[in-house]
Amino acid sequence: MSIRTPLAHVRGLGTAKDGTHHWWVQRVTSVALVPLVLWFIISLLAVSHADYETFQHWLSNPVRAGLMVALLVAMFYHASLGMQVIYEDYVRPEGAKVVAVLVTQFVLFLLGVISIVAVLKIALA
Repeated sequence: MSIRTPLAHVRGLGTAKDGTHHWWVQRVTSVALVPLVLWFIISLLAVSHADYETFQHWLSNPVRAGLMVALLVAMFYHASLGMQVIYEDYVRPEGAKVVAVLVTQFVLFLLGVISIVAVLKIALA
């Protein structure tokens, strides 16, 4: 059984187009962030008094570096999805909304890439 109207079948669009996918991805990233953030906080407390060499040795473990990269990817993607929803709900006119979404996605993508490169540089040094 489909909840789509006959007009939506003709146009090929549902009521929210792809809103369900966006909603699910945001929920999945938030669920993934819970254990990743807990791991991150516990890990930072464990190496909080370490010098750079000790921290580099700690981060050079492939599991820890992978978890750090996963945290960064989930965090920046979740932030991008959340900001997009805020802009779509509260920013008017349509042109300002599109610009805000594009600028935010570009900035978050750039910050995410810079963060991942920094983790890999420390882990692989």
